[in-house]
Amino acid sequence: MSSPRYDCLCAGIIVADHVCKAIDHLPRPGELVLTDQMELTIGGCASNVASDLARLDRQVAIAGIVGQDVFGRYVEESLIQSGVHCDYLMKSDQLPTSGSFVINVQGEDRRFIHSVAANALFTGETVTREQIESSRILYLGGYCLSEELSPENVAKMFRMAKEAGVTTVLDVVTPKPADYWKMLEPVLPYSDYFLPNNDEGELITGESDPLEQARAFRKAGAKHVIITCGGEGSILLDAERTIQSEIYPVNLVDGTGSGDAFVAGFIHGLLEGASPEDCLKFGSALGHSCVRATGATAGIFTRGELDEFVGAHDLQVRTI
Repeated sequence: MSSPRYDCLCAGIIVADHVCKAIDHLPRPGELVLTDQMELTIGGCASNVASDLARLDRQVAIAGIVGQDVFGRYVEESLIQSGVHCDYLMKSDQLPTSGSFVINVQGEDRRFIHSVAANALFTGETVTREQIESSRILYLGGYCLSEELSPENVAKMFRMAKEAGVTTVLDVVTPKPADYWKMLEPVLPYSDYFLPNNDEGELITGESDPLEQARAFRKAGAKHVIITCGGEGSILLDAERTIQSEIYPVNLVDGTGSGDAFVAGFIHGLLEGASPEDCLKFGSALGHSCVRATGATAGIFTRGELDEFVGAHDLQVRTI
């Protein structure tokens, strides 16, 4: 088998984000509230992680679906401009490009209004063995958002990756209370790294303690579980250790894409052959860079900036 062309194949949801700079309050019915800026940006787990990794000089391909509309053209052009290879990007004439309104209110967490749209057509069946073997890491983002991306298809995709010696990384989006175990149980045994946030972890497991969440996912078969906990840092659990990481302090502008930036930084660490502790540092640092600017990818460090930041700032990472 020839050497992989790509460091990472990012498969999953692709979104056109409409993001406003922070407003001082949500509008009441019939009220117009002004914002300093409204931006169209790329969004969605697969797009964000791919763009962030390309920013770190990684060779990245994306697999997913956009509509044949102005937003799909914008997303594709933006990804290509950022350095992402779009050979595996499909276009649908059935449904429009997925979109999100991202509403930022001063002093509050961001709010989302989302249309699944063309992402509902991404079943995972179009991700071929050849595509998987072209990459060192297979990342799937936005799992559980759409039932069409079935556990059977994802388990097959991840099983092909394991047979090819490709590392698998799984991320989820859980929009509402549901029985997500039926989607995760067939897939977690093939997942080398599973990276939900603590809100998703609680929705899936019913456990409020991130460590208990991680234990449940490990018991279900995931080799390494990383739970991100916003301002509380992150927890990594595998067969050998439990690691807790704090966060780098930041002046928050917009939290959009910060979780995806963490994932991209963590994957960058894996590609570097870094220790679990250093992977957490890379993830936290890239997440830190993301929230400095409006939109999911605008503030992301370059590779040089990431290395300089991690070298210059201590981060508390300890075994528990």
